Formats: sequence, structure tokens, C-alpha cells
Amino acid sequence: MKIVIAPDSFKESLSALAVATAIADGVRLALPNAEIVLAPVADGGEGTTEALVRATQGQLLIEAVTDPLGNHITAQWGLLGNSQTAVIECAAASGLHLVPPTLRNPMLTTTYGMGELIKAALDKGLRHFVIGLGGSATNDGGAGLLQALGLHLLDAQGHELPFGGAALSKLALINTAYFDPRIAECRFEVACDVTNPLTGETGASAIFGPQKGANPEQVKLLDQALTHWGEAIRQTTGKAVSTVAGAGAAGGLGAAFLGFFNAELKSGIELILDAMQFDELVKEADLVVTGEGRLDQQTLYGKTPLGVAKRAKRYGVPVIAVAGALTADLAQLKTLGIDAAFSICPRTMSLEEAIPETDLNLVQTAYAIASVWVSAKGLSLS
Repeated sequence: MKIVIAPDSFKESLSALAVATAIADGVRLALPNAEIVLAPVADGGEGTTEALVRATQGQLLIEAVTDPLGNHITAQWGLLGNSQTAVIECAAASGLHLVPPTLRNPMLTTTYGMGELIKAALDKGLRHFVIGLGGSATNDGGAGLLQALGLHLLDAQGHELPFGGAALSKLALINTAYFDPRIAECRFEVACDVTNPLTGETGASAIFGPQKGANPEQVKLLDQALTHWGEAIRQTTGKAVSTVAGAGAAGGLGAAFLGFFNAELKSGIELILDAMQFDELVKEADLVVTGEGRLDQQTLYGKTPLGVAKRAKRYGVPVIAVAGALTADLAQLKTLGIDAAFSICPRTMSLEEAIPETDLNLVQTAYAIASVWVSAKGLSLS
């Protein structure tokens, strides 16, 4: 029996690999002789780099960069197994997990560190990039990233804008003279799992600003700043990016890639699964186990479990999902390829209580699922 275990990370708890390992430990208790394939997945957010590096037998690299608050940290990026492709995720240098909850303020946070990661890859001669958007602490429209690569964003007095989304409201001139010329030689495949435009009621500020620390008044100011930013991009590059689906991803990073890079926004999970050659892993499997921290309405719009299930169903493989929180409609999940879904929480728990028990609860839930599978299939436990 072949079982493919392909979960996303449980955010702020376990990486995708740690989740897959815990599920595998539980499955082995019930099915010690099963062939278990670990295939941790990501959809462009946190864990994308590790998932692709592991799947392609590449390598992880570490760079000193600037975090969302302007502090110095180290962040990792990946070189894929072909030695020609860099994989960089927004969350590594600009992620929400890097900012303590009391300090989260998208008026001030920056994507500068992500630009530093791109520059490091350019310095190593790489010209093909897989970029993961998701999990950002920022709402700066990618301004910091562009500044790190030599773009000058100037106010009316000719001074460089400070970090943060709020500063974009004072933008008077975009000076492209010093923008890294190597960017023109590159191809960027951008993993994007949302379709939000840059601005408006469904834009970056309105939808994602509050979870990054913005209050209602700040959401309005940030939306106005990004509106100004979108118009400045159009005037500078001739590209009208503000209304493009995905431009609002990761606090407007999508707009920066569309405006200043040879970039294509793609479904995050589809891009990652293709790069992993996931179909080869799953086409002869007997069962696929997937999951993420929350199975909810967002899952239905193309998050990891749905993408995994879609691929498995090409080959008629059953799919079971696990999650910390389960609020999605189970009947609807079934129509989309997830045959059954289970919460790993054994009792009513707060998030603070659940996080330390994630590993144990994954093992126990996976054991229970595998035990039912054994019974249903009339298999031996040995």
C-alpha cells in the first residue's frame, strides 16, 4: 500500500515537513508496512522554499537581510535541483511571523528584505525565479523590494521615501535610472493564491490589512496610498496593474512584480505541484493525506488541500484532509475532491492551547484515520 502525505504547514505551529512527518508517524502505528511518501507542499506562502528544495533535491542558502521592521536578521532562500532556478518566498524576509503581534503595523513594515534575497540570487548568476507570495507583514506594494534593487522613490523634496505603506502617499517621482539592469534578463514565475486587485473593497488593504495590524482608519489611508502607487506605476512603466487579479497579493507585492519585472502570476498550488512533479508521486497511490492549519472557506478558493485533491482525483485516488480548525462545509469539500476531513483537536481548545499539542494531535488523528482505513479495507495491522 502506498500512501502519499502532502500537507501544507500549520502556520505559527509546524512546518509542512514537520506536519507530514507527524502524520506519517501516526499512519505507521496502524500500517507499519505501508510505503509512505512524504511530499510536504506549499501554495506560495511560508514553506514554499523548503517544499521545492526538498522535492527537487536542491539546497537551502542563508542571507543577512532586513526584516519588516528594519532590523537585521538571516533568511533562507533556495536553489532548485537544476542549479538554475532560485526560489524565494515573501514570508522568509517579510513574513508576519517575524513581527510580534504588539508591533504589527503595515503603515511602517517593509518588503526590503525580500529585495535583498533577490539581489543575492542575482549575484550568484541566477536569472530564473520562482517567487512565493503569501504570509507577508507588509502593505507597501512592493516598494521596499524595489528600493533594495535600486529603484528610487522620491518625495516632492527629492528625498527617498521611508519604509512602509503609508509613505507611498507622499511619492512624487519614481527614478528608474539605478534599477538593477539584471532584472531585465530574468523570468519570474510568481506563485499567487489570491485574486485580489491592488485597491478597493477587495484590495490588499481592505482584505489583508486588518490581520497585519491595521485599524479601520489605517486601512483607508493605506488604500489611498496604494491607489497613488498604482497610478505612479502606470505613469512610469505604462502598465495598468491596479485592477489585475493578484496585484493585491502580499500587501501589493503582486503589483510590483507586474509593473517592474518580466513576471507571470500563477496559481500558487499549481505552480508548486508542477515543480514538485507531484503527479508522478500520486498516480499509483492508494491514499493521499493532506491538510493545513484551517480548512475553511478560503480553502475552497485554491489553497493547498484543494490543489492536492484535484491532482489525486486525476488518478481516482481517495483524499483525506486534517486541520487544526475545520469550518468548511464537508459536503462541498467532497464535491471538490476531499473525501473526508477531520479536526485534530481532541477537545475544545484555544489557539494558545492547541499550538503546543499540534504534533501529538496530528500523530493521534493520523493513527485513528489509518486504523479506520485498515478496518474498511480488511487489512492486517502487521
